[in-house]
Amino acid sequence: MGFHHLPLLVSLVLTCTECFIVPVTFLGNAQESSALALISPSTADQLPSPSVLSSLEQRGPATANGRNLNYIATGAFEFQAPKAGIASNSTAGDIKRPTVTIYRSVNSTFVYERYFLLTFITTSIHSPSYAAAIPSSTLNSTMVSQDIFAEPIDCKAPPSSVAVRDDHPVPRKGIQSQAPLQTNKFYSNFFLGDQLGPTYTFPYSVQWAGGKGVTASWGLSCSHIEPHQRVFGQERHNGAAAYYLNPVGIQSMVMSAKELGNDTSLAVDSITAFSARVSLSKDRDSPPAISFPLVQGMAYITAQYDGATPVLRSGVFFRTVSQVIRQPKEHVTKFTFHLEDGTLWRVYAWRTKGDDLDLAVINNGLAEATKPFHGIIQVCKDPATPGSEAMLDDGAGIYPLTLSLSGTASGSEGTYSFNFSRGGHQSGHLYMYALPHHIDSFDDETRGQTQMVQLPTTTKGMASLVRGVRWTLVEPGMPVDVGFAPWHPEKGSIEKLSDRAKRTIRAAAAKEVSQNMIAQSNLNSMYFSGKALAKFATIMYVVDRLIGDKTLAETGLGQLKAAFDIFAANKQEFPLVRETAWGGVVSSASYSTGDAGVDFGNTYYNDHHFHYGYHILAAATIGHLDPDWAKANADYVNMLARDVANPSRKDSYFPMWRSFDWYHGHSWAHGLYAAADGKDQESSSEDMMHAYALKMWGQVSGNTDLEARGNLQLAILSRSLQNYYLYKKSNTVQPKQFIGNKVAGILFENKIDHTTYFDPRIEAIQGIHMIPILPPTPFVRCRDFVEEEWEAFFSNGRIDDVRNAWKGIIYASYATVAPRKAWEFFTSSTFDAQWLDGGASLTWFLAYAAALGDI
Repeated sequence: MGFHHLPLLVSLVLTCTECFIVPVTFLGNAQESSALALISPSTADQLPSPSVLSSLEQRGPATANGRNLNYIATGAFEFQAPKAGIASNSTAGDIKRPTVTIYRSVNSTFVYERYFLLTFITTSIHSPSYAAAIPSSTLNSTMVSQDIFAEPIDCKAPPSSVAVRDDHPVPRKGIQSQAPLQTNKFYSNFFLGDQLGPTYTFPYSVQWAGGKGVTASWGLSCSHIEPHQRVFGQERHNGAAAYYLNPVGIQSMVMSAKELGNDTSLAVDSITAFSARVSLSKDRDSPPAISFPLVQGMAYITAQYDGATPVLRSGVFFRTVSQVIRQPKEHVTKFTFHLEDGTLWRVYAWRTKGDDLDLAVINNGLAEATKPFHGIIQVCKDPATPGSEAMLDDGAGIYPLTLSLSGTASGSEGTYSFNFSRGGHQSGHLYMYALPHHIDSFDDETRGQTQMVQLPTTTKGMASLVRGVRWTLVEPGMPVDVGFAPWHPEKGSIEKLSDRAKRTIRAAAAKEVSQNMIAQSNLNSMYFSGKALAKFATIMYVVDRLIGDKTLAETGLGQLKAAFDIFAANKQEFPLVRETAWGGVVSSASYSTGDAGVDFGNTYYNDHHFHYGYHILAAATIGHLDPDWAKANADYVNMLARDVANPSRKDSYFPMWRSFDWYHGHSWAHGLYAAADGKDQESSSEDMMHAYALKMWGQVSGNTDLEARGNLQLAILSRSLQNYYLYKKSNTVQPKQFIGNKVAGILFENKIDHTTYFDPRIEAIQGIHMIPILPPTPFVRCRDFVEEEWEAFFSNGRIDDVRNAWKGIIYASYATVAPRKAWEFFTSSTFDAQWLDGGASLTWFLAYAAALGDI
């Protein structure tokens, strides 16, 4: 490709960490390949050596540090220069002896290991002989897009080694959308089980009454729970309640139609990652009598009528019902319902044709329209705070249909936007409710649209009303510098270890590398297999990059590749299958055994981001050590990433964002099982692991959008988990009766239970939010939190009472606070290998503690 109109003389100042800041000037021929000097770290007796970035790709005008940049580098390779050649003004003639060290792009910049991060890139020199040294994988790498959510990871069919079948054990009840379908989203209860389970939209919950409950209605029941209605368990640990839950089944307001009865049929269509529409028909052969568009955060429950006769019921019962004479806007009728529990509900009816809504109150639990209605009816709870009624009036007749997600990344700052599709009345504004972590990261414009009107949510604190069709949220501190090495919030990635630490770590590594990697990983569980593969991959990284034992690394890496190849070839005990009923890649275990719970419900889409996250992380680490291997296995690894985190509708094989919930700021592990308390997730730290795995696979595979999204997800997780999962004393989101537990345990949409699914002991409850210990662990589990948790449960010798594999996890977590104490524990002569989890290694724990503690 040719480059034209580039400046022949460009002066740059490169910003770096742990290195010099050096102005560099290049002279060159703008018609040829382009290059850029990078400055490596130096020591007292070693001058820094420049490196050259090559293969520029035109991206159009961009701006950085006030400069207009027309080109951005996509690849790099290292050169050593004579010591005398390093100066404030260095020319291309000083560059000598090329070697092939790849620099990976991070959000439109490049990172040289832990040593520097460029803040801007541009220039051009005449260097045709250097271009041939650039590996093809570098030339094929992509730059961060203007919208990091726009393009799919891939669009091709998954590898042919994965068999295809068109059936699944879970029927698709009432679903009228085509596969691929969402399996882990908030509205799933509408097509699972008896279809009567609640859907939690925050701050409301809705559920099909199905002829049940106090009202015996066949419509949609609406509920909102106040904090005084919560039920707390007895104190169990650290003076905190064992759980808290919110009552279900309260039918505050029910929206129905006279036409609905015993044969009522429920259908779901317009299914997306962010929304769905539920319809109720008088029978399976009739068109919908009412339809309900559902979007998380909606300020009203909206019912669409097209000729059915509206019916409103309440299981709490009406105290008073009144119609407001003055319409809030044209063709909108307003009613006020005071219920017997003291709550105030507003009902708005916007007629699109025919007559306005006229309600007749039959009794204290029933109000009926006097004639069929065309338009929408909305129900909402008014908190009766200053300005709340006026805002609800302004939003009357307006509702969200769905939303689209967009975002950008530049350096360590990421932004993402919720772009709501608005329906309904043309007058007024769309209002949506935001959660606490949203409010914390709103940009100035969105913050300016945030109102003082709030409603409590079931498990996420207070929701705040926000006006407008677009929210923009900013994460200014994405962990772009987190790599494979141990990472410290102030020091960054730490790749240099002392000789003393290396000797100790190598002794442990030699033993662990000699273990049978195939036997430990070729299991009947994608989860445990993935943990084993990721463990050994991390060991190999330590051996190769931190210790520098190339011989041991080569031996171990060969064994690890052989172990991973079993899965890449899909020859494990329960091979993966691509099922087209829902649309995804699942374990064949439940098909083979008939057991819905085998392998933690993988076949039913439970825990995919955990299971596949470990495999993706293992692949990223192996691929970092052997780029050719990464390229050869890319289709298989991309398949796993697409199943979990497909960002685009362009990929027709997988739904978008199966696991991660962009509204809640974390994932849900709960798949195709009906549940009265909604979706749930246990291990917040494995959620972190999956985002980190996506980031690192994006980096290794050259997919910078995937890498950027992984960085953004990690930043969002750090924020949301510290609100909802990991509780410092200063937490104001969760009930004060509960924050003494320090961690959620299992977080549901409707309750939080400080326990696990597998072990009631305190070390397991806390530890499941620690595993696995990874470079971004201190980024999410901050020092203050770790210290508080240790003091609450494990200080003063209480850790000595833990005599199982959680002990090693807890000490490794404590390395964030006291790395030397962790080092002493792991190097003690009394250390017992039984204190290591199956997904953890002594090699990594030693390297982690040594790096963080400067040992």
